[in-house]
Amino acid sequence: MAAQKEVTIYSDGACSGNPGPGGWAAVLLYGRHRKEISGFEPDTTNNRMEMTALIKAFEALREPCRVTVYSDSEIVVNAFNQGWVENWLKTGFKQGKVKNIDLWQQLLKAIEPHEVTWVWVKGHADDENNIRCDALARQAIKDHVGSGR
Repeated sequence: MAAQKEVTIYSDGACSGNPGPGGWAAVLLYGRHRKEISGFEPDTTNNRMEMTALIKAFEALREPCRVTVYSDSEIVVNAFNQGWVENWLKTGFKQGKVKNIDLWQQLLKAIEPHEVTWVWVKGHADDENNIRCDALARQAIKDHVGSGR
């Protein structure tokens, strides 16, 4: 059996107002290959865009991979690294006030075939791929809403 491919995903979400028009983006890296994806939602929240970016990134993978995710979303990274997701699954997402259950369920399905490591990065700092995702997400908003702010 061939070794799993190692993929790196950077993701970010942005919102103009919260809620408001939102953009999401991801950069996928595999060897020398680089793929940038982004999109727009007319009425959403920042957290929904963060999660949508990851869902779309994982949906872009064609086979099970070993994936390292870099995200500035503490909610998403902590949900996996601190065991929140496991507790939510045990209680049917009834523990606490879990928001965006639809997206958590989509994300869990999208990551299922992969071996995933979650890494938090400080947003808008010095990580060029995180900065690129932020720029792509903000551009998605600008492309759909215009720059008349």
